Amino acid sequence: MKHLVNIFITCSVICCLGTFVWAQDDIKTLREAVIKACQNDLETYCGQVTPGEQRLIACVYAHEDKLSDQCTYALYQASAVLEQVAQAVAYVGKSCRDDIKEHCKSVEIGKGRMLACLKSHTNELSGTCTTAINQVQK
Repeated sequence: MKHLVNIFITCSVICCLGTFVWAQDDIKTLREAVIKACQNDLETYCGQVTPGEQRLIACVYAHEDKLSDQCTYALYQASAVLEQVAQAVAYVGKSCRDDIKEHCKSVEIGKGRMLACLKSHTNELSGTCTTAINQVQK
């Protein structure tokens, strides 16, 4: 169940980088669904843990063998979704690398700023980049 740590880390990375295919509200909804499914487990095993500095991740990981089926399922489900999002972000990033360097090099990554920049240069983007953005937004 090492996926638990990967889920939390992936979620953190995606939230920091921003995504091309998901709005922040979608990430928030996914996080809330996991927290709801794992609420009893979090209270039981990690209720005394002060969030921050990955302490909660460490606590969940330490108690992974005791988590409810409901929590475990929610974590695996979130993992699958986040993996798809991470792959989409990587695909667009790789496909648009040159376009980003040319048109958006001064844009701070995160909160959809890079996608907004790319979209503001729609007519100037390479075919590869345009195709990638259109594919992941379907």
